[in-house]
Amino acid sequence: MALTVEAVYENGVLKPIQPLPLEEHQQVRITIQPKNNWVRETYGICGWQGSAAEAERFASDPELDYPPPREEP
Repeated sequence: MALTVEAVYENGVLKPIQPLPLEEHQQVRITIQPKNNWVRETYGICGWQGSAAEAERFASDPELDYPPPREEP
């Protein structure tokens, strides 16, 4: 049975976010795949021809927000 779970790496230990359906001391094989952020997972959907790095900048640079944030009086 293949199982995909999300985990957090803390203090040298991988900690699953939710309980696992495993028996105590059961041996498993683990493949680590870092989670991509939403920009990297979706940047090609709208026909974007640029790079993932450019899409990341356009999506996360506050100077490129539209509409621009209101200035406090």
